[in-house]
Amino acid sequence: MGSAAAWQLARRGRRVLAIDRFHPPHAEGSSHGGSRVIREMAFEHPRYVPLVRRAYELWAELDPKGSAELLIPSGALYLGPDSSSVVAGSRASARQHGVPSEELDAAAIRDRWPAFRVPEGSVGLFERRAGVLRPERCIQAMLDAAAGGGVALAFGESMSSWQPAGDGVRVITDQRTLEAGTLVLATGPWMLEELRSLGVEAWVERVVQHWFVPSEPALFGPARFPIYLWEDEAGIIFYGFPMVDGVLKCAIHHRGESASMETLRRDVAAGEIAAARERLAALLPAGTGTYHRSAVCIYTNTPDGDFIIDRHPRSDRVILASPCSGIGFKFAPLVGEIIADLVTEGASRWDLEPFCLRRFLKAREE
Repeated sequence: MGSAAAWQLARRGRRVLAIDRFHPPHAEGSSHGGSRVIREMAFEHPRYVPLVRRAYELWAELDPKGSAELLIPSGALYLGPDSSSVVAGSRASARQHGVPSEELDAAAIRDRWPAFRVPEGSVGLFERRAGVLRPERCIQAMLDAAAGGGVALAFGESMSSWQPAGDGVRVITDQRTLEAGTLVLATGPWMLEELRSLGVEAWVERVVQHWFVPSEPALFGPARFPIYLWEDEAGIIFYGFPMVDGVLKCAIHHRGESASMETLRRDVAAGEIAAARERLAALLPAGTGTYHRSAVCIYTNTPDGDFIIDRHPRSDRVILASPCSGIGFKFAPLVGEIIADLVTEGASRWDLEPFCLRRFLKAREE
């Protein structure tokens, strides 16, 4: 979100300094691992469909030649019992916003994609437009566009604190003191203390991603195999990608252990790998040829699973753009555009009420 905001503010001719304690793209937060889903059918809530449609347009502006360097078309299949959140929620989003989709039973799924071993009674919704975003490449492209527009990039520098200063903000880092007209905080898991001071009980969730080399790779290329989200009878959502860079990536959406950035466990236990292999083998027997690697990713979650995009109660010169609750990457350029509009125009054309801080304070009062 920070890279996107820097890019969008540069397009408006603003003088911008972008600070990151690491050197993005990096593997310390929530935007690594070679692939992220982009999809219109938002099982979480229909409100996200118009937002992602605008995000698609902005991703295309970032890659005007449509080179598939940033976005690989593949389609997406939403699987599970008819009443599952993945199926019912996706169907509701599709109907409300006219998202083109196709509904398939288990036999039709197996016939179209022979790699799937779908349980009888399962329902599938197929969305053709969905695809795979390459997060590291996307971030680098946004940073390159920002730098090309005059943004100064300061990597390896950490913000220690901020405070209102006249008509602007004073920012203290581990290297210097800065003053600016506006501060955008898009620091993900490093924003927990700030959010909790505002009464938002956000938390960091450890999510493990796994990669396997399939035993039958011809079945799994993006032209022949979709992204999938499979919700089982217990409500566990297991998702995965077509073969990218010669491997299949899979993970469980949410259900990870809570942590802080100080206590986050980066190692992956053998039992976690075995559990992923077992779940993958149950759905895609030809997908579990050889174990390749695993990596820890981070979700920074709000209590209701929606974003925070709002001005800080202590200063309207400070804009919060985080957390994203494990669904945010696809929306990055749109959130960057919203932030740029808030900075330059004072308002956004989008309804930001679902993402405001007041919803948490109201919930506490009730």
